[in-house]
Amino acid sequence: MISRNVAPWQPSPWQRALAEAYTDPHALLHDLKLDASMLDVYPAQPRFPFRVPRGYAARMRAGDPDDPLLRQVLPLAAEAQATPGFHSDPVGDLDAVKQPGLLHKYHGRALLVTTGACAIHCRYCFRQHFPYSDSNPLKGHWARALEYISADNSIEEVILSGGDPLTLSDQRLIALTDELCAIPHVQRLRIHTRLPVVLPERIDGGLLAWLGAVSAKTVMVIHANHPNEIDPGVRTALACLKDAGVTLLNQSVLLRGVNDNHLALMRLSTALFDAGVLPYYLHMLDKTAGTAHFQVPEEEALALIASLQCSLPGYLVPRLVREAAGAPYKTPLPPGTTPSTPPLSTVN
Repeated sequence: MISRNVAPWQPSPWQRALAEAYTDPHALLHDLKLDASMLDVYPAQPRFPFRVPRGYAARMRAGDPDDPLLRQVLPLAAEAQATPGFHSDPVGDLDAVKQPGLLHKYHGRALLVTTGACAIHCRYCFRQHFPYSDSNPLKGHWARALEYISADNSIEEVILSGGDPLTLSDQRLIALTDELCAIPHVQRLRIHTRLPVVLPERIDGGLLAWLGAVSAKTVMVIHANHPNEIDPGVRTALACLKDAGVTLLNQSVLLRGVNDNHLALMRLSTALFDAGVLPYYLHMLDKTAGTAHFQVPEEEALALIASLQCSLPGYLVPRLVREAAGAPYKTPLPPGTTPSTPPLSTVN
């Protein structure tokens, strides 16, 4: 018998970084020199688990309980408060499920919930209650979802979402996109991901090779909410994506205590553009159960957009939108009264 020495499998740097993420908020607060009492009451088995990559946490300001990056991920007792109008499926995802893992809300495009895994657990996440175990297309190797897309010639764009699709291995991404690109009427592939921002190590040679080989036109919509998220590592990752021919857009969520002021949003738009990304959407908060403490009133949101229009060229002003269950598209909110002088509120 011939003996073969097979090297054991070794995780890639991004997989190691993901495995080493904080999963206990007490440990994060300790390293940030903050008092654990900030957690109020944190259950031993929380409804929505805690996860923050260490590289993302390194961008937080030690000793600052109001750090805008920390606020996005820190679980608070307010999450347990029931608020009228806030529920588990605020954007009507469940009514849009046509096959396991496939959502079809809007004409011309369909969305694949590729995985329930994320590199970071944002406390405002609108899919934190989504039944991923019942809607995982990997169980059927995508067959039913792909058959649905193949049968509908109007679907020209497929959106890979989740969770976060870039938590999948390169091999799974290649297998999926090879099948999608074999469907003649699928012309565009859109990837919704937070990993280039929270885990830039994921943008490695293997992922870039996959993107370079995808035959469909590829758009990546990243998710940054605050300029402090855009550090040198993120800029390097975004530059690599641009070099691979990927069109880069950003979508943000307007969040109380994070980016609900003029300077934060203005700096975010300019930081994104300097990194090769166009601001795309600024979402009003989806009214997900447990997120009411993040809500910014519509009149404030309209005033913020008006102030940005006074300070930035139009292509750097994201569209303020709300997603409503059953609507045929995301609803743009009209601009408010333009102030004579933009409010110079202090940036977080």
